Amino acid sequence: MKCLFLTVAIVLTAVATPARADLNVFSCEPEWGALVHELGGDKVDVYVATNGKQDPHQVQARPSLIAKAHAADLTVCTGAELEIGWMPMITRQAANPKINAGADGSFEAAAYVHMLEVPARLDRSAGDVHAAGNPHIQTDPRSVAAAAVPLAQRMIALDPGNADYYKARYADFAGRWNAAMAKWTAEAAPLRGVPVTVQHKNWVYLFDWLGIQEVVSLEPKPGVPPSAGYLAQVLEEIRRRPVKMVIRADYEDYRPSGFIAERAKIPEVVLPFTVGGDDAAKDLFSLYDDTIKRLLAGLGHESH
Repeated sequence: MKCLFLTVAIVLTAVATPARADLNVFSCEPEWGALVHELGGDKVDVYVATNGKQDPHQVQARPSLIAKAHAADLTVCTGAELEIGWMPMITRQAANPKINAGADGSFEAAAYVHMLEVPARLDRSAGDVHAAGNPHIQTDPRSVAAAAVPLAQRMIALDPGNADYYKARYADFAGRWNAAMAKWTAEAAPLRGVPVTVQHKNWVYLFDWLGIQEVVSLEPKPGVPPSAGYLAQVLEEIRRRPVKMVIRADYEDYRPSGFIAERAKIPEVVLPFTVGGDDAAKDLFSLYDDTIKRLLAGLGHESH
C-alpha cells in the first residue's frame, strides 16, 4: 500500500509540475525577448526584464530580476552600455557564472551591429553618450536580422540537443523577416529625405534605414530635459529649417513634443520604441508595421 501511495504521489507531481524549457533565457529588453521566442519556440523559457513602456536606461536591480538572472542559462541584452546602470549589478548579485561577461551565456546584440554615433572622444559633459555608440539599435529591423544569426548559433551551442529545431526556426524566421523588410522599405519610400525633429536621439538607426533627416533634437544634450528657453531656440531653428513632424517614444514625457507640435503647427508622432510600446506593437513584425504606419500618417500618407 505504501508503494502504491508513493507511485500515485510521483504521478501527481509529474502532472502538476509544468515541463521545463530546455533553455532558460533572461532578456533585458522586449525586442530581444521577442527574437528569442521566434528562434526558440517552445524550447525556451524567456523572462523579459523591462517592458515597452519603460525607459531601458532607468531600471532598478530588483531582487526579482536577480533571482531570474540566477536561474538563467543565457542573457540577451543590447549592450553598448545601454544597461550599464543596472545589468552589471544584477549579474554580480546573481552569482551565476554562466552569464558573466564574456561567458557563453552572455549575449549582447550590439556586438553584431554596425554602430552609429560612436564618439571620437568620450566626454560626459556632452550628456548621455555611450562609448560604443548610440545603443538604440532595435529601431532598425536590419539590426534584428544581424543579431538573429549569432543568437541562433549561441542557442545551439548552449542546447545542442535541439540544434535542428533551432536551425529550422531560424530559417523560417529569416525568410519571413527578409520579406517583411522588403515590404516595409517599399511602404516607407515617401519618408526618404523627410526632415523631422525628435525629442530624444533614439531614432538614429530608424532614420539611417529609411533615409529620414533629423534636423534638431528637443534635448540640448542627450538625456538632458529641455528648458523653456531651449525649446524656444528649437522653434527658431525649425522656422529656419522646416520639419514635417516631431517624433517621440511612447514612454517619453509628452510635454516638450506637444509644446513644439502646437506652436510649430506640425504633427506629433508617437512611436512604439519596442515590442509592447503600444497596443499594436505586439511582436517584432507588428512593431515595424505600426512604426511605418504612424510615420506615414504623420506625413499625410496611408500605409497599405
